[in-house]
Amino acid sequence: MVDSPREVVGAVLKHMGASYNTNDIDSQVAGGRNAVQQNLALLQKQVKVFDSVHYLKAFGVGDAWVAVGWSSDIIPAAKRMNGVAVIVPRSGASLWADLWAIPAASKLETDRIGGRVRGPSPLVHQWIDFCLQPQRALPFKQEVVPGASPSALESAPINGSKGLGKNKPKLDTNLIAGVPPPEILGKCEFLEPLSDTTLSDYRWLMESMQKPRHGSVQGVQDFVRLVVQKISAKVPVQGGMK
Repeated sequence: MVDSPREVVGAVLKHMGASYNTNDIDSQVAGGRNAVQQNLALLQKQVKVFDSVHYLKAFGVGDAWVAVGWSSDIIPAAKRMNGVAVIVPRSGASLWADLWAIPAASKLETDRIGGRVRGPSPLVHQWIDFCLQPQRALPFKQEVVPGASPSALESAPINGSKGLGKNKPKLDTNLIAGVPPPEILGKCEFLEPLSDTTLSDYRWLMESMQKPRHGSVQGVQDFVRLVVQKISAKVPVQGGMK
């Protein structure tokens, strides 16, 4: 499972009937932080490793039956494996998006930029309209790019061009054009910004759970070393097997 306080603590909050974006755990969650800690401890017993880089290695070598992580990691990995499905749980999941930032206008005129006042380009709205065209969503629908176009959240799935990817193995998933089906999408939540105090609470909960076992650099190194040893044990050498 990914080593992300927003994802790990958020999944536990979701399990407890609260929101991924809970701002005050003590006042918004029954039992407060103590109850969240107890549920985190139960989750920890079922997780092989918490790490945002190596978590798919445990799944890839068969040491874990389920991997919980970001679609941008999981979908490409699943395409390289056999007998693997990518599923969004019926209870919903977290959603996130890449954002474009528009610099604020400084209102400083200068000859170095042709005399134009600094600020957003007058073409910014045309650029956004271009990126939201239905045709731009085809790479997501055809599974060329993991994820989904924002337009897929509000419109019906787009039919791709016939013949494109027809010989490509079909990914076993409940995603439609990169988006969960409507009955699940309604239970998903976009991760919203949280205050520094709330983020500190999420990190504290994560750290208090990880101290006994997973999450440390040494723990990840030990796990990767164990995987290497297992692979090495299968390599034939002169005189027998290692």
